[in-house]
Amino acid sequence: MNSLNKVLLSGFVGLALIATANSVIAKGGKSASISTDDTVLDYNERIHLVFMREEEKLARDVYLALGTMYPDSVIFGKIDDSEQRHTMSVKTMIEKYGHEDPNTNDNIGVYTGEDYGWYFTEKYNLLVERASISELEAMYVGAFIEELDMMDINQCPKVIVETDNGINDVTECGKIYTDNSDIVKLYDSLLDGSDSHLEGYVKNIEKHIGEGSYQAQVLSQEQVDEILDR
Repeated sequence: MNSLNKVLLSGFVGLALIATANSVIAKGGKSASISTDDTVLDYNERIHLVFMREEEKLARDVYLALGTMYPDSVIFGKIDDSEQRHTMSVKTMIEKYGHEDPNTNDNIGVYTGEDYGWYFTEKYNLLVERASISELEAMYVGAFIEELDMMDINQCPKVIVETDNGINDVTECGKIYTDNSDIVKLYDSLLDGSDSHLEGYVKNIEKHIGEGSYQAQVLSQEQVDEILDR
């Protein structure tokens, strides 16, 4: 794990301590069970991988749409190739452990996952609509997606926590939860990619608004500044 990922994860761990304590109390003093067997996935690990498979596809799909919308902005074309590799790497991990890929249709803006396909369909439509406002707004959408991706890789996404599935707080899935070495390695790779993509989007945004002016949209400003070496 690189130093930046350590900083990000430590931030999420700190934010999650209260949630962990509340969860333990709610469960009668028993903390959530974490799988220690790298040959199988528990439910929490599986559902998070399934979620990330479609979230990485979401990033790819939005960037493909924005590349068509703003053909002179080469950044979208560069990053959508990376997101294609990311979503396929999560697919490979899901299948390695004997589970079915939730995505049965690779068309842009189509999400077929039984659990969260509806969520990504809504997200895609909202993000593309927002990006249609202007090329600058499209860059902000790209930066938003990368911040959201880092948040959702590190800890349990809000929509999973809010679903009636036995997962009750942000500590119960994501990198903060698993000790499966395969998954940790995958998530570190995804985080490194998102770091680089966010830097690229911010560089383009600040050509319009001034260097050092970008404000965090999902992560804390401290986390974003660390990514940007500020």
